[in-house]
Amino acid sequence: MELSGTRTSLAGEIRAFEFINQVQGEFAPNLEIQLFTCCLECELASTMMIVDDVENGSLGPYQDRPRTFPNMRSKPYTPLIFRILMGINVRILVILLLLGFGYVFYIGASTSPIIVFVFSVCIISFLLSIYLTKWVLSKDEGPPEMAQISEAIRDGAEGFFRTQYGTISKMAFLLALVILGIYLFRSTTPQQESSGIGRVTSAYITVAAFLLGALCSGVAGYVGMWVSVRANVRVSSAARRSAREALQVAVRAGGFSALVVVGMAVIGIAILYATFYVWLGVDSPGSMKVTDLPLLLVGYGFGASFVALFAQLGGGIYTKAADVGADLVGKVEQGIPEDDPRNPAVIADLVGDNVGDCAARGADLFESIAAEIISAMILGGTMAQRCKIEGKYTEVCILMVLELNPSGFILFPLVVHSFDLVISSIGILSIRSTRDSSVKAPIEDPMAILQKGYSVTIVLAVLTFGGSTRWLLYTEQAPSAWLNFALCGLVGIITAYVFVWITKYYTDYKHEPVRTLALSSSTGHGTNIIAGVSLGLESTALPVLVISVSIISAFWLGHTSGLVDETGSPNGGLFGTAVATMGMLSTAAYILTMDMFGPIADNAGGIVEMSQQPESVREITDVLDAVGNTTKATTKGFAIGSAALASFLLFSAYMDEVASFANESFKQVDIAIPEVFVGGLLGSMLIFLFSAWACSAVGRTAQEVVKEVRRQFIERPGIMDYKEKPDYGRCVAIVASASLREMIKPGALAIISPIVVGFLFRVLGHYTGHPLLGAKVVAAMLMFATVSGILMALFLNTAGGAWDNAKKFIETGALGGKGSDSHKAAITGDTVGDPFKDTAGPSLHVLIKMLATITLVMAPVFL
Repeated sequence: MELSGTRTSLAGEIRAFEFINQVQGEFAPNLEIQLFTCCLECELASTMMIVDDVENGSLGPYQDRPRTFPNMRSKPYTPLIFRILMGINVRILVILLLLGFGYVFYIGASTSPIIVFVFSVCIISFLLSIYLTKWVLSKDEGPPEMAQISEAIRDGAEGFFRTQYGTISKMAFLLALVILGIYLFRSTTPQQESSGIGRVTSAYITVAAFLLGALCSGVAGYVGMWVSVRANVRVSSAARRSAREALQVAVRAGGFSALVVVGMAVIGIAILYATFYVWLGVDSPGSMKVTDLPLLLVGYGFGASFVALFAQLGGGIYTKAADVGADLVGKVEQGIPEDDPRNPAVIADLVGDNVGDCAARGADLFESIAAEIISAMILGGTMAQRCKIEGKYTEVCILMVLELNPSGFILFPLVVHSFDLVISSIGILSIRSTRDSSVKAPIEDPMAILQKGYSVTIVLAVLTFGGSTRWLLYTEQAPSAWLNFALCGLVGIITAYVFVWITKYYTDYKHEPVRTLALSSSTGHGTNIIAGVSLGLESTALPVLVISVSIISAFWLGHTSGLVDETGSPNGGLFGTAVATMGMLSTAAYILTMDMFGPIADNAGGIVEMSQQPESVREITDVLDAVGNTTKATTKGFAIGSAALASFLLFSAYMDEVASFANESFKQVDIAIPEVFVGGLLGSMLIFLFSAWACSAVGRTAQEVVKEVRRQFIERPGIMDYKEKPDYGRCVAIVASASLREMIKPGALAIISPIVVGFLFRVLGHYTGHPLLGAKVVAAMLMFATVSGILMALFLNTAGGAWDNAKKFIETGALGGKGSDSHKAAITGDTVGDPFKDTAGPSLHVLIKMLATITLVMAPVFL
């Protein structure tokens, strides 16, 4: 531990000790002087013992007062839906659950055997997640001081979550009313008119889907936070026994959240699809065709994206403002370690890990999967319709029915993600605590253990993906098409693996880029910033090349699959790209597990530091924390890669929808038209302006935290000597209120911009004789924003992760270690990178997909 300030103040006391020896020699007979010198010697010895204890990490609780941490709310908070469920009689609850399951399986059986399979896998995965929860919660919480710190973190996280999602829900209901009004006065497509779906029905279907998507996204975020605030202290306690046990607890806690998030995304869309199928009498004479049904699900994706954007913005601003404020004053100005209990912002920082990294990332991955499934379903239905793939269940094998009708192509994404739940569960359970905790052994590399689990998941993904394509994508029209699509999936799986490796290379301090960045810290703060920015810019090259190769390869494989339309033209290219996207996300549950592992390990390290555990325990949590930084960066790279592919699919779906509404061909956008080019410029500008507002929101909120922490250190000088307690609750309140206020402006910019631009150019096109001008300008805006957003997000995520791990590398003892000039320069880089990697960067993942879903929902406004 670094206590340079205390060491400096001690120098005067040491000189006083030398003076005392001299006084004793000259005035030994004087009893009063002897008593006086004896008291001084005792006081000085006590002071030196305190300093040694602090430096050795063995300091006990606060002097003369118990170690307690404040509650951030007046009473425990439980969401309303859980309070209602807990108030129902157990027998009645069981009956209601059985009725619910009965209804779900009834509509599933009325729709397709595939839906029944999806429902069954999702329910089994939920049961497994309950087992993982019980396993994690059965672990002990450690000594009382650990439990008190964990409760303070839990109080702050749940209090902020309630307020944040209360604000988001109000905005969601307001937007639902706007969507309802637009759809009640819009024109209908020829397909909807022929199937008898009027404006009112279409409006209520879209609004219901939007609200359900928003609700499920909110629940996904709550699940991510719920488990993290309970697992952190158990990981801390497990670290006192062994590193392997701590790793297993963190992974299984993250696994619970991942299985619930992915399972909810899959079962939510499946229930919506099956309900609409039965309610609208799809495929019966005079009703909607099954190939048109996926377009009714677009509202679900928009609702998920809407909640995820504000969750990511609000949580990102919270966590990074608290982190920056704590680091600047605590580590740089006061010279105290990270997560030191004397830092007034430390609880706010630890709360931020849960609301920013866990809750927000759960909502982020939920909407990623939802958007990808819906876009792939739309493209599958469109291709099946154009290629005249028709027929019923005609071929039966031992385990399942082979689909020869369009449902196979439409429901394929749901099956892929159902298998994702199965194989990711096996990967999660493959990480086991095999060592005897009583035997001291060298700390194993947690990243190597996680990589082994990921390798198991990847191998199983290849096998299940091949089986899924043979089951669902086999058609007599093109008997070998399923093999081409299986290869498309393999392209996606390889793309995901390469993305994980590239991100790991640029953000893990075992590799050259981060070590070079750490070395630049030895020459000052400025060179650290320059090196970090250049590393981030360089890191965009390889991912873009990988995305480019994967899109072209998948498109070519789909194009040559043998599926042709009525004119004999190949028609499987776009669906091949969709299958590659599904391949990339076929291990999403395990990737999300690795992501959730990061903030849980970070929180565990903070609890260990605050409760003054032995240095050996902190070493274990530091290793887990450093690996957690890499896994978080890896997940962000994975998310932006999948966002790029999903946005490409959603863009194609948008063009198909515009063609349906306009009843004319809409296959290309000419950027040589001035208005269309301007739309592209506006799309690129939106990305930069959004990123700027997100970063400045962190900066403004961090300034408030810095002022408050400085004020407490000045007004309570006893904090540094462990004689006074900091006011943790004050910092939590400041960050919570500021982050809720600051998230509105960038979020509103993202939602309003495409609607306003499309409407204005629609009016202009009406007066200039170009009826599709509004739709074309929005298409260019979407295209340019996607390209700019991918590059910007890659830069922000990688640069921020590299800065963070460069600091971690120096803290291992390299280049002077903690407290050195290199360390201070690295802290500056980490501070700059915080809003990059945890606020603006992750928010761009959501923004890219939300722009695509909002244009799909609002397409009638542009025509």
